[in-house]
Amino acid sequence: MTRQKILITGASSGLGEGMARAFAARGRDLALCARRGDRLDELKAELAQQYPGIQVAVEVLDVNDHDEVPVVFGKLSDEIGGIDRVIVNAGIGKGAPLGSGKLWANKATIETNLVAALVQAETAIEMFNAAGGGHLVLISSVLGNKGMPGVKAAYAASKAGVSSLGESLRAEYFSGPIKVTVLEPGYIESEMTAKSGSTMLMVDNETGVKAMVRAIERETGRAVVPPWPWAPLVWFMRRMPSRFIKRFA
Repeated sequence: MTRQKILITGASSGLGEGMARAFAARGRDLALCARRGDRLDELKAELAQQYPGIQVAVEVLDVNDHDEVPVVFGKLSDEIGGIDRVIVNAGIGKGAPLGSGKLWANKATIETNLVAALVQAETAIEMFNAAGGGHLVLISSVLGNKGMPGVKAAYAASKAGVSSLGESLRAEYFSGPIKVTVLEPGYIESEMTAKSGSTMLMVDNETGVKAMVRAIERETGRAVVPPWPWAPLVWFMRRMPSRFIKRFA
């Protein structure tokens, strides 16, 4: 099934921006939201010039403003004539070792990556129920497969929660018109990975986004992207004793 009208959160940079470009190249209509309105406007102008046959709507949204999520999703849906795929991509990578006195950083990560993802998923499912179907995509992380020490503890916990939420929804809607995909990206070049200093087995943004879009288009239930080298690494991570896991953090 071709999902023609796609909403992406966190679309002003990184993986969200990359997916927006990839889907635009496939002729899809886009509903893009993020906190940075200036970046969204620039992206909209670029895509409109390159792909004049598609619709691109943008709205400023902080996903932590939970009351605004359904409002903005509704506006974007009205502007492009419906939404049949929602990609819950907005997230942050802040964090500090637990007990270091920086609760604010870990709390912000859990609230943005997990609680706000729940709000977006609730909103998307309500929209799909009203429309008779749709495709929900939750962007998790390979780090959600194993508890991580140090600065990545809260991030890994938040992404484990996203993956679990997605699995719950897949079980609930496995035979109906609502499809659910959980993606677990490895280290893909983006503003977030640049800030975190993550360099191990880094994949360039274009390669990583292509792998993500392929899995999304297949409506895979759950996928590690890109598959190589991250699928076998995740298999080892799940079985690795905790004392050896620090190198992945």
